[in-house]
Amino acid sequence: MAPKSFPRTRVRRTQPTILLVEDEPFVLDATCRILQSAGFFVLPAVDAQEAMQAYDGSAPEIDLVMTDLGLPGRSGLQLAQDLRRCSPSLAILMTSGYAEAGCDIDSLDAHTYYLAKPYCRGTLIEKIAQILAAVPMQRAAAQNG
Repeated sequence: MAPKSFPRTRVRRTQPTILLVEDEPFVLDATCRILQSAGFFVLPAVDAQEAMQAYDGSAPEIDLVMTDLGLPGRSGLQLAQDLRRCSPSLAILMTSGYAEAGCDIDSLDAHTYYLAKPYCRGTLIEKIAQILAAVPMQRAAAQNG
């Protein structure tokens, strides 16, 4: 499922790269398959610690972080705050199946988005397409800067 270590070398990819953080194995697997079938390159992670390792190894290549709010250890919201300190304009999509997940949707910053679970394939792909169209891709900013 999720790789134990992440490559430290930069690989040029033509498709957008999504760091997917989900602690439920079935949801992680199903979402990876959906995203890959839609043409995205996916880096899976099962918790915030693994996500930060993946981000540290592949930051310039990551265009979007998709994280569940309810993660073991550090929450998805705490992960988003950690990532925001590293990269203020990184696109982050938070998901949750619980209304009381502790996320005030109205207080999310300009590059943080929310999608309620359960979602269907079409809704997920459409949301990601909207986000990537609205937020300059991290990779392009890194290559130009």
